[in-house]
Amino acid sequence: MSPAAAAGPASQVSLSPDDARLITLRAQGLTGTESRRGGVPGMLRRIGAVQLDTISVLARSHELVAYARLGAIPRTRIERAYWGQETASAAHPPGAFEYWSHAACVLPIEEWPYYAFRRRALAARLMRWHATNEKACAEVLARLRADGPLTATQLGGAKKGGPWWDWSETKIAVERLLDTGEVICVRRTGWRRVYDLPERVLPADLLGDGKPDEECVRRLVATAGRALGVATRADLLEYQRVRQWGVQTMSTVAATHEVALAAGLVPVSIGHGDRAAPAWADPDALAAAGGDGTGARGRHRVTLLSPFDSLIWDRKRTLRMFGFEHVLEAYVPQPKRVHGYYTMPLLARGRLLGRVDPVRRGRTLVARQLSLDTPAAAEPMARALREAASWVGCDDVSLGRVSPPDLTSRLEAALR
Repeated sequence: MSPAAAAGPASQVSLSPDDARLITLRAQGLTGTESRRGGVPGMLRRIGAVQLDTISVLARSHELVAYARLGAIPRTRIERAYWGQETASAAHPPGAFEYWSHAACVLPIEEWPYYAFRRRALAARLMRWHATNEKACAEVLARLRADGPLTATQLGGAKKGGPWWDWSETKIAVERLLDTGEVICVRRTGWRRVYDLPERVLPADLLGDGKPDEECVRRLVATAGRALGVATRADLLEYQRVRQWGVQTMSTVAATHEVALAAGLVPVSIGHGDRAAPAWADPDALAAAGGDGTGARGRHRVTLLSPFDSLIWDRKRTLRMFGFEHVLEAYVPQPKRVHGYYTMPLLARGRLLGRVDPVRRGRTLVARQLSLDTPAAAEPMARALREAASWVGCDDVSLGRVSPPDLTSRLEAALR
C-alpha cells in the first residue's frame, strides 16, 4: 500500500477540477511527448482498451484514437499494431485481442486471463442477442480445428440477407463461442474478424480457466485508475463497465473502497469544502503531477477526437470534467440532428473547444457542420482540420455551416 493510502483520510490530496482534468489528459496520453513512447502498443496498454466501431468517416475509430495521441503515423502501422500477425501462434503471439470491455474493444493480449469473469458470465446466459444452436457451435469448432483461422464468410456466411442483426446460424454460433472464450479474435482482414482457437495463438501462461472474479475486477479497476489518472467511483465502474456482467464485487461504496485500495489506487478529493467529491488516483499519475496535481502540465495535443475515444466515451464524466455535452448523432434521424452525423470534438489547450462533422469528398475534407465555443478556438480548429486532412490523403479543406457564422472568415483565414 502506498504511503498516502496508509496514512489515512487525513492525508488525502485535494485536487482542483482543473488539476483532475489535466491529470486525466496526461494519463490518456494527450499531453507531453513521453506519451508517444511505445507507439501504438504502448498507447493501447496505457489506456487499456480501444473501442471498435463500424462507422468510417475520416477513418475508423480505432485509427482515430491512435492518431489523436501519436500524430499522423501511417494508418497501416496502426492496423499492424492491432492485427499485425498473419499467422499468430504460441511461438509468435499476437499483441492484442478483441473482446467486450467498455464496448467491443481491442485489448492488450496479456489481459486475456482477466476477462475470464466476463466469459463466465456470458457462458451462464442462455442467449444474448440470439438463441444459440449447440450443434452449430460444435460444427464451427470442428471447422476451426480442421481448417485453421477463418472469417464468418469462410465458415459459411455471416448474414441471412436481411437487416444488420439478421445473422446466420453460423455467425450466431461463432459469436457465442467468442463470448465464452472457446474462440478468440486476434486478427482482422478487410474489417472482418478472423476467428481462431485460443490454444493455437495464446502463450501457455495465458491459457487455463482464467483468474477468479475478484482478481479480474481488481485488475480492471486498476487499469481504469491508471488510464484516467484520477476517477470517481462512477468513473471506475463505467470505464470498462465492470458491474454489468453478473459480478457484484463493487455493488456498494464500501466494496468499491476495498477493491480500489487493493488495486493500488489512493483516495483523493476533487474540489474543496462542501463541494469536494471523493475520488481515486493512480499514485504514479499523482507523483508525475507533483504529488498534489499542480504539476500536471505539458504540451497539449491539438486534435479531433473520435466520438468513441476513451477520453470522452463516458458522457457524464465528459460533461462534468469539460463542461462539454457530447452526443453521437449517427443513429439519430437526420432532421433531428443538432451537430451532425459523426461529430468529432476539438481538443485544444487541454479543453474541448468545439466540434465538427467531417466527411471526405474526393481529395477534399469537408467540414459539413462546425461549431466553436470561443473565437479563440478558430485557429486550433483550422490546424486540426488541416492535419487530419493531410493524414487521410486530402489536399484541401472546405467549410460548410459554421456556428457562430461570424467566425467563418476567421476560420477561412486560419485555413489559408
